[in-house]
Amino acid sequence: MNNAVPLLEGRDISKTFVSGTFRKRRNLALDTISLTVDESPPTITAIAGESGSGKTTLARVLLGLIAPTSGQVIYRGRDVATMSGAEFRVFRREVQVIFQDPFESYNPFYKIDHVLATPIRKYKLANNKSQAKELIVKALETVGLRPDETLGRYPHQLSGGQRQRIMVARAVMLQPKIIVADEPVSMVDASLRATILETLRTLNDEFGISILYITHDLTTAYQIAENIIVLYKGTVAEAGEVEKVINSPTHPYTRLLVNSIPQPDPEQQWGSAGAGATLTGGQSGNGCVFYDRCPIREDRCDVSPPPLYHTDEYRVTRCYAYEDKGIFEKSLLSEVFIPASEVAPIQD
Repeated sequence: MNNAVPLLEGRDISKTFVSGTFRKRRNLALDTISLTVDESPPTITAIAGESGSGKTTLARVLLGLIAPTSGQVIYRGRDVATMSGAEFRVFRREVQVIFQDPFESYNPFYKIDHVLATPIRKYKLANNKSQAKELIVKALETVGLRPDETLGRYPHQLSGGQRQRIMVARAVMLQPKIIVADEPVSMVDASLRATILETLRTLNDEFGISILYITHDLTTAYQIAENIIVLYKGTVAEAGEVEKVINSPTHPYTRLLVNSIPQPDPEQQWGSAGAGATLTGGQSGNGCVFYDRCPIREDRCDVSPPPLYHTDEYRVTRCYAYEDKGIFEKSLLSEVFIPASEVAPIQD
C-alpha cells in the first residue's frame, strides 16, 4: 500500500437514519465501511448494489453532504467534519459529484451557460470574461460537446445525454482530484452510455482524476472500473478486482446480481433463471443480512454475521463458506484492490 497520506479516506463509516416522532425507527444504511482513494495512481472503483444497498448513502457521506453516525471522512489527512472554512472550500472544489438525474441539477429559468459560469466566479478560475469563455469551451470539447450547439440554450432544449455531459464538463473545469459519479448513465439512452463512460475513462487516464463509480449495473461497472465493492443492506458482501468479482463471484448475493444480467439466449424465457428466489425464515436480527435470501445458509448465519474472508489475492468475501481462507485482518478494503499498474488495458 502507498505510504503517502491517502487523498480520501473513509474510516469505519456507519450511518443510521432515524424516522418517526413518538416511536423512533432506526434504519442502518451503512455498517462500518472503510476504504481509501490514493492520489497516485488515479483509479476507478465501482460501488455496486441494488436499491437500498447503501451505495448512494456512502457516496453522500464521502462527499460531506451528510455526516456519518460514526466514523470519519478524511481528506488529505484532515477530518472533513472539523475542517476550517478555507479547507472545506478546497475539499468542495477537489471532490466533485455527478448526480443520477442531470435535469435536477439545473434551474430551468437559466440557460446552461449559468451552470458553467457559476463555479468559475465562485472559485475565481478566470481573470476576465474571455478567459472564462475559453475555460467553458475547452471543458465542453473535452466531454464531446460542440459549444456552438450547446451554449445559449435552456436545459429543456438539450437531450438527457447532453445535460449529463455538461455536468461532467462543469466538474472538469474545477480540476478535481476525485469525481463521485452516482449512477451517471442510468437515465440516458443506451446509445449515449458508452460515450459518457468513455469520457469518464478519459478523465481518469489523461487528467489523472480518480473516480468512484456508483451503480446498480454490473455491466457498466465491468466496462469502466478496475476494482469493485458490492454492498448489500449497508454491508460489504464482496470486494476486489472487478474482473474476478464479476467473472467468478463468490458471495451468493454477487452471484444473484451477475445472474440477473440479461443474457442473449433466445431459448431462455425472461425470468426463467430463478436467480432471485427468496427464502424465508431466520432473521434473528443478529446474523448475516443476506440470510433470508441465501441458498447456502446455515443455522449459524442467523446467529452472528460472518467477517470478511480473504478469498483471493485481490478479493474478500463476507461468507462463512470461505472461513478456511482466513479472515481479512486489514481494515481498509482498498488494501485488497489490484494495483493500477497491474490493470490490463481495456480492449474497445
